[in-house]
Amino acid sequence: MSILNVENLTHYFGDKLVFKNIEFRLLKKERVGLVGPNGAGKSTLLQILSGAILPDNGKISWQPNIQVGYLEQQTELQAGLNIRDYLRSAFQHLYDYETELLELTSQMSHCQDSETLEQYLKRFSQLQELLEHHNFYFIDSKIDDVANGLGIHVLGMEKDVSQLSGGQRTKLLLAKLLLKEPEILLLDEPTNYLDFEHISWLKDYLKNYPNSFILISHDMEFLNEVVNVVYHLEHKNLTRYLGNYQKFTEQYELRKQQIFLEYARQKQEIDKLETYIQKNKARASTSKQAKSREKMLEKIERIDKPAYTPKPRFSFKVSERPASLIVEAVELAVGYETELLPPFDFTLRRGDKIAIIGYNGIGKSTMLKTIIGELSPINGQILFGQNAQPAYFAQEWNTASAQTPIEYIWSLHEEMTQKEVRQALARSGLKTEHIFQPLSSLSGGEQTKVRICQLMLTRSNWLILDEPTNHLDIQSKEVLAHALSLYEGTVLVVSHEPEFYKDWVTDVWNLEKWKR
Repeated sequence: MSILNVENLTHYFGDKLVFKNIEFRLLKKERVGLVGPNGAGKSTLLQILSGAILPDNGKISWQPNIQVGYLEQQTELQAGLNIRDYLRSAFQHLYDYETELLELTSQMSHCQDSETLEQYLKRFSQLQELLEHHNFYFIDSKIDDVANGLGIHVLGMEKDVSQLSGGQRTKLLLAKLLLKEPEILLLDEPTNYLDFEHISWLKDYLKNYPNSFILISHDMEFLNEVVNVVYHLEHKNLTRYLGNYQKFTEQYELRKQQIFLEYARQKQEIDKLETYIQKNKARASTSKQAKSREKMLEKIERIDKPAYTPKPRFSFKVSERPASLIVEAVELAVGYETELLPPFDFTLRRGDKIAIIGYNGIGKSTMLKTIIGELSPINGQILFGQNAQPAYFAQEWNTASAQTPIEYIWSLHEEMTQKEVRQALARSGLKTEHIFQPLSSLSGGEQTKVRICQLMLTRSNWLILDEPTNHLDIQSKEVLAHALSLYEGTVLVVSHEPEFYKDWVTDVWNLEKWKR
């Protein structure tokens, strides 16, 4: 039995068609991976299913009384509420039952009327049964399990939620959603901002999740483990494939070849008919046959020409050869008001490519911000080598800018011609339609490609990258990894994806070992 039916769903963003007449059914216990290139409309589809935005056309039918949980990417959190109390709010209905139970206890102690007392006792029994059925008295234990699994405990359960960073806030929203355990989970890139250990925990959690979910992720290994159906959104259409991501890729390649063959055959047939009609419709002796072929031509349901999804061509060049020493840290202590790590030393030399790992909140981003001078060190020294020119990719880049990608890049590189800017954006995998849209309207992956374009154009010999693969589709991640492997400069990269960096880094710095 289907718990969700989607029929003829069509949506536009302004005058741009996002998808057209897509249809699917979600069955009970199906675990769906929603995949497709950056900008295909995956997040938009989840927002429509959640009710956050309305489609331009089509019908969405949920099974009655179904509870849908959607992982929002941006939301305001109320100041004055600590992490534990925020997570407890996932069970607010149970706390309301407990409040009613305590009120009944007080009322029963003063009740003199036997009939009223009997009613109180009946309701008391119902409430007690409800609380026990939902394991109310183990809520804090359940909260601790999820908070530990997602790395929230290290933030401090008494910390005010308004003090959390964007990534920490996303983890908290995910934790609350998992605690609610809705019949349908709608998850948009839940592994962003999670470390390898926490992704592993989420993987196990979703494998054992008792209900259905639709999940957007660009992590192939993660998808392979947790999904049993793949919805592929591409060229404004959605196609359903049974199996995990690996099976999808195999079936997709076959389907792609079949579509190209079918299109080529049909085009040949159409060209043949059109040629015959043009040659024979004017002749009296053959006009009847020409009209018959015109009718045949009108009845053909035309196959759309397979569209080309541009593949990024990332590449990074060293602008000036630096000295052998790039940077040296001596007794460096990083943090805000207090030290996140004990004082440490390190030396980075020309050509080193280092992956920095460790649990969320340990100080990876803080360390990078301190090295580039965005934050002042609490203690210690940072010494730079001669001609070291860093280029920095920040983890968070929230833009509400009305600037288009072409305007943004051009404003930073006024010496370039418009043609050169367009060519640079095209090399980053952006279509013409993307480069003239406001930055704020682009998907997370498209915004990341704009930022990588800016990185490629920046004069540097040392790349400092903080989670550069967040939001990038699988193909773009592979291209970025290859570009960094060929790069002749120095790299410091924070990443939670060993698959991304394992083949090209020269060393891995695990900050958890530095903390001991």
